[in-house]
Amino acid sequence: MLPSARPLLAAAAVLCVWLLVAVAEAKEHHYEWDISYQLKSPDCFEKLAVTVNGEAPGPTIRATLGDTIVVAVHNKLETENTAIHWHGIRQIGTPWADGVAGVTQCPILPGETFTYKFVVDRPGTYLYHAHYGMQRVAGLNGMIVVTVPDGFVEPFSYDEEHTVLLGDWWHKSVYEQATGLSSNPFVFVTEPQSLLINGRGMFNCSLAPSGTCNASRPDCALPTLFTAVPGKTYLLRIGSLTSLSSLYFEIEGHPMMVVEADGHYVRPFAVRGLFIYSGETYSVLVKADQDPRRNYWAASHVVGRNPSQTPSGKAVVSYAFNGNNPWMPPPTAPPAGPAWNNTAIRVEQSRAIFAHPRFVEPMPARADRTLLLLNTQNRIDGHIKWTINGVSLMFPATPYLVAMKRGMKDAYEQRPPPDMYDHMSHDISAPAPTNGTVGSPVYRLALGSVVDVVLQNSNMLNNKSETHPWHLHGHDFWVLGHGEGKFNPAADAWRLLNVRDPIMKNTVPLHPDGWTAVRFRADNPGVWLFHCHVEAHVFMGMGVVFEEGVERVGRLPSSIMGCGRSKGLH
Repeated sequence: MLPSARPLLAAAAVLCVWLLVAVAEAKEHHYEWDISYQLKSPDCFEKLAVTVNGEAPGPTIRATLGDTIVVAVHNKLETENTAIHWHGIRQIGTPWADGVAGVTQCPILPGETFTYKFVVDRPGTYLYHAHYGMQRVAGLNGMIVVTVPDGFVEPFSYDEEHTVLLGDWWHKSVYEQATGLSSNPFVFVTEPQSLLINGRGMFNCSLAPSGTCNASRPDCALPTLFTAVPGKTYLLRIGSLTSLSSLYFEIEGHPMMVVEADGHYVRPFAVRGLFIYSGETYSVLVKADQDPRRNYWAASHVVGRNPSQTPSGKAVVSYAFNGNNPWMPPPTAPPAGPAWNNTAIRVEQSRAIFAHPRFVEPMPARADRTLLLLNTQNRIDGHIKWTINGVSLMFPATPYLVAMKRGMKDAYEQRPPPDMYDHMSHDISAPAPTNGTVGSPVYRLALGSVVDVVLQNSNMLNNKSETHPWHLHGHDFWVLGHGEGKFNPAADAWRLLNVRDPIMKNTVPLHPDGWTAVRFRADNPGVWLFHCHVEAHVFMGMGVVFEEGVERVGRLPSSIMGCGRSKGLH
């Protein structure tokens, strides 16, 4: 046997053990969720937030590999639809539970109840959030923790674990933001007023209109991230559900060991702080080995965008030690974080993530199809849109899954989108030369085929290039590589790609002025969204839709129907 084959066989054996144990011990977890608007003050400024049972963020869902999650969602928003996406859960056999209005279901109407039921098929740290319009901005989000079965030993150890959900927050309503993005002249959402850690931030109330902000409110008090016992090791499950911001998260004086990314074990590597992009999750180990007579700052900082309008998010790690006051703020100034515009150190972290040697998922040697996808910002009919290979995605009135399963060919665009752009002549350092189109086309992938996708960044209309975290529904992909400048299929195809031990993820950053290459197997029958996880960008059309083996999908539940051409089928 070749030595290089041993880790792959070991990984396969581990997966078999996981599945056997999971099937034998699987449980069902039932939740009843009321989705409603409530007045909240997460950063001391009072405004309406979309809540789960009155709370924002919502409750953390905890389960074990192989368990079934059942969530009855009661839409009590009165005048607004909703849908909930279970971010990172592949929905194998349940594509209608992916929770994307316009792709896998009709939205849940006010006063209606929709029940999501799905199996968690991989241990790790995942997320959930609204996936209707720009509703995620308003606070409907939370975390999902899937643990390994009893008896399975992970490739690291710790004493306790805690969840850390990072976010950003605006004082403008979702409606104001969406209206500005759709208007002519264009009005961007601006930078967030606050960064949140586990749903809490702190806005400078002197900048707010009188009566709208109160720093003494208990729900905007400086949060305690966790209480540390000297000598213990803590696993922090960190997730980002920012709507715009790329972040750097750090704990003063405490380096982190990264051990998991998007539900996959990584070759452990140490960082002083963690760069994390919207839709990503990481698990890190932190050792409580500092002076226990004081407390320490945890902080999140905006990177990739000028943070002058958005103060850092702050929390406290307190030490449980005789003589230390756990409520006392740290005696030092909060850490300032790295230079916000240093792209190189962010790319360096992206390139440092490899699969754990004992858990390398075997990757197909070559692709059956390659998609070279260029993002450009275009002016279409007077409105600013994002396009992929010249097409700005607009969801049809009838969800793709319903339309394609039931043969409603007039419900979405039949002309296929382009696999490539003119990479020989296109200048990525200049704004888009053409206007583009708005449409609802679909990439139809052969079931079981292997697909390479190269995401190519380019300059916006203002001649700047931004970070775009891309998330694939229904799959994990192998991250083949990140590069600067324009991807050259002839020169870069193999020279710069990692085919030995690539990490698998469901969300990956596309860095400014560069490209990112991924590979996945189209083996999950259904219709799946692949999109930038910046909320304003997907709202403006930065996404594509993949269909694979829809004829193999079982009978669709009538509860996902009722809109567009599926009216009367609900």
